[in-house]
Amino acid sequence: MQQFVTVTIASQMFGIPVLQIQDILAPQQTTRIPLAPKEVAGGLNLRGRIVTAIDIRNRLDLPPREKGDSSMNIVVEHGGELYSLIVDQVGEVLSLPEGQFEKDPTTMDAIWHDVSNGIYRLPDRLMLVLDVAKILTFDSPRRSS
Repeated sequence: MQQFVTVTIASQMFGIPVLQIQDILAPQQTTRIPLAPKEVAGGLNLRGRIVTAIDIRNRLDLPPREKGDSSMNIVVEHGGELYSLIVDQVGEVLSLPEGQFEKDPTTMDAIWHDVSNGIYRLPDRLMLVLDVAKILTFDSPRRSS
């Protein structure tokens, strides 16, 4: 069995492996980082550690959240650094059999395919398994001064 925390980004359900999650936080105040890529929403302080906040909607070139819409932060570790993935909603923890895991369908939109490891077909919807390493790999040009 694999365990995933479910999150929603632009009405699409994703699963993040539980073992990759360090913390789940309510919306946090972030400090803008000059010259950071557009995906970087800023930095935040988590118990004395600086955490880079990544706006997943920006990362996926999706429309921004409407003013007043809530968000949540999923803190993950990657390459020895902490990152906060800003998502629309956090759902539940699902335990799913490894035998039900499927590769990404060839018809899947490229936006989702680029950040997904595969899918689980749940009774009412698809859950894409988020590849944390892929979501944190982006190549935005820095603005010149």
